[in-house]
Amino acid sequence: MIEVSRFWRDPALPFVEARRVGDGRQVCYAAHSHESFSIGVITGGRSTYLNGDQRIEVEAGTTVLMNPGVVHTCNPIAGETWSYLMLFVDWPWLQALDFALPAQTWSRSPVLYRRLLQAFADLFDASVADREARLAIVFSALPGLLGGEASVIDEGNPRLDAAAAFIRAHRSDPLSLEDICSACGLSRSYLIRAFRQRFGLTPHGYLLDQRVQLARAQLRQGRAIAEVAQEAGFADQAHLQRAFKQHLAATPGHYRNANS
Repeated sequence: MIEVSRFWRDPALPFVEARRVGDGRQVCYAAHSHESFSIGVITGGRSTYLNGDQRIEVEAGTTVLMNPGVVHTCNPIAGETWSYLMLFVDWPWLQALDFALPAQTWSRSPVLYRRLLQAFADLFDASVADREARLAIVFSALPGLLGGEASVIDEGNPRLDAAAAFIRAHRSDPLSLEDICSACGLSRSYLIRAFRQRFGLTPHGYLLDQRVQLARAQLRQGRAIAEVAQEAGFADQAHLQRAFKQHLAATPGHYRNANS
């Protein structure tokens, strides 16, 4: 039987991370986002996939895509089993390839599905000498496999974007809602309502998500969990444990101790 959950990392490929989940019933998420570009394949069963304002049912053979910063979640349907493979790729590495973020959030292309399964197999095999080159070829081919759709930039309200940027810049600080309102020039009631419409999370939820992302980056470096909790702005280690489990369906220790 496939393991319930395992993270994969390799020091030789520091720009990419993967996760294998064998029983998605035991790996449930709160709405969250990633700083990286995320792409994965459903390898068994089915689940409900939410990305922005889209909600679809995905099943084995489906590819899902999440652009950096986009709030999403994917959870089981009525306790049914499901499994998947996810890839998290650093945006600077993709930018160096002139990669354009896709507009599509999912695909049922069997060609793309097979291509990604091979990409995972290559990554997990340390004996493959040109893993980075092979992965670069996959992402260069991705627009064609998706139909070549370019992303559509939603300008939105610039003050809401300023609020999000302010939160990101101060994510490890003890921010209050008043701090955010003052920084972006919006009223409390408008900020709460409009921010959720724009980003899919309340300002507090967005702040928590950013702190989890910061903690995730530090845990990859093998930092002590208690130190990470303090530096990422959590009240204590228990607070980090709860937030991390809600956002990534894994404990900080399980995530930090991943190996290839």
